[in-house]
Amino acid sequence: MEALIVSVIIFTLATFLGVELINRVPTTLHTPLMSGANAISGITIAGALIVAGGEHGWISTVLGFLAVVFAMVNVVGGYAVTDRMLQMFKRKPEQK
Repeated sequence: MEALIVSVIIFTLATFLGVELINRVPTTLHTPLMSGANAISGITIAGALIVAGGEHGWISTVLGFLAVVFAMVNVVGGYAVTDRMLQMFKRKPEQK
């Protein structure tokens, strides 16, 4: 039970720290940082799949599933934002 309480405290602190860090990043740096976040989320997905399928009990299965879902949302959103940014730099066809 003590390990669960410590884990919840660490998770809560990490959440607050992550929100503060993201809020302090200038807007011009969000898209370049998104590429790095996509790579990290790929690692998160792999770890979450291991946890979800690890037969450690139903709680770890549910939390692992939620981690997979949230990491996939992050990856898909990151690629969508990056693609949209790259579309802004493409040359427009000349109008006749």
